[in-house]
Amino acid sequence: MPVKFEVLGVPVGKGRPKFSTVNGHAVAYTPAKTANYETLVRLSYQQKYAGCMFDKDKPLRAIIRAFFPIPKSASKKKREQMRDLRILHTKKPDADNIIKAVLDALNGVAYYDDSQVAEVMISKAYAEVPKVMIELYEVGDLYAKK
Repeated sequence: MPVKFEVLGVPVGKGRPKFSTVNGHAVAYTPAKTANYETLVRLSYQQKYAGCMFDKDKPLRAIIRAFFPIPKSASKKKREQMRDLRILHTKKPDADNIIKAVLDALNGVAYYDDSQVAEVMISKAYAEVPKVMIELYEVGDLYAKK
């Protein structure tokens, strides 16, 4: 069962954990920006695929397309190149942090654990409407002999 959905808004990468002390003990917590974005990803999935979860033993392929807003300062020519994917997004957040935020958000919702994701493809580009497009597929037996 292939799954395809969108998360509207500027893509957010997984932030580093923050630390504080509670009663003299160090406590790690997820930054609010990351936690809010992971909630948005989870809700976007649930709106379209409520109750649908991949089998526990199936390896998965994830395709993540992150689209960032075109900077207001970009010239008309650059805007056109960004829209046509001739100029790609090479700024923060890093691609690996976007992957981590998306896959962590879908733990226990789309699949049992993100360790099931055996293949990942990510791209970062510009668009008029910032969003992340996510596709999940069962890979089948990756190492089956032909």
